[in-house]
Amino acid sequence: MLSIQPKDIRYIKLGEGGRWAQQAFSEGVLLFGYSTIPHEVCERKDWQEVGRLLSDRRSEGAKTAGVNEVRAFYEQGRDCLWITFADGHLWWAFADPKVQWIADGAGDGPSRKRVTLDGWHKTDIFGKGLKVSTISSKLTKVQSFRATICKVAEEEYLLRRINGVVEPIVTRANAARRVMTSLAIEMIRGLDWADFETLTDLIFARSGWQRSTRVGENLPDYDLVMEQPTTGETAFVQVKSEATQSEVDDYLGRFRRGGYDRFFFVCHSDKTLTLPDEARLHLFHGERLADAAVKNGLYDWLVQRSA
Repeated sequence: MLSIQPKDIRYIKLGEGGRWAQQAFSEGVLLFGYSTIPHEVCERKDWQEVGRLLSDRRSEGAKTAGVNEVRAFYEQGRDCLWITFADGHLWWAFADPKVQWIADGAGDGPSRKRVTLDGWHKTDIFGKGLKVSTISSKLTKVQSFRATICKVAEEEYLLRRINGVVEPIVTRANAARRVMTSLAIEMIRGLDWADFETLTDLIFARSGWQRSTRVGENLPDYDLVMEQPTTGETAFVQVKSEATQSEVDDYLGRFRRGGYDRFFFVCHSDKTLTLPDEARLHLFHGERLADAAVKNGLYDWLVQRSA
């Protein structure tokens, strides 16, 4: 897969509040306004005349900014990367240099457009979604720019995201996380039963579950009934120090007969155990259990219990 290496990058606001975004995405075009500026003036690159037409702007700086926006829409070539934000995603496209006039100056719709080379994209080059929630605010803050077109300060970061390149510090952090998880697995295996019981309780408590009742208190291992206050879900939790597949199947049957919403089987050992592929069934042992402990801030707790 060839990486994206544009000559220039520009952010474009597709109408006030992004109101032209859906039209732009469905038609595969860049849309632009400034309907009071004639198309032929821009085509002959008479930017001085464009400035004169914008002379009613509140300041010389605002007028210059307007000229630069119009000029960028007309002069940026097919090697300019255009980006925008809409529907919770970062979108990007390259566009044909030819500008087409599409309005007569009436209404509040776009007045001109450029056709994209291959449509708008909201994924990186490997098909992974570019969700705004996963993108640093150092890039997304460009949305607060008041005008329509501007340069993008975080070009290198943007290109790494589009090209699917993991941030260097994230690579290091992921490596450190893998080491932590590996050590957590070892520490969990070394816990005695009482500490393992406490660890299980802490994982569920920090995940928002609340213990409702105990069942089977006379058993060597114990069951818990948990409640999720936000959703009202109930969960049957079985904790075992050692378990066979037949035991897992036995407790799964008890869960199905009990009418609970979710089933959690938490095992101290790391044997090969399985559950049917259902969203409400969860098997926690080995790496998944260690990952849950680390995610819930229990790494230091494990270190203290292992000291």
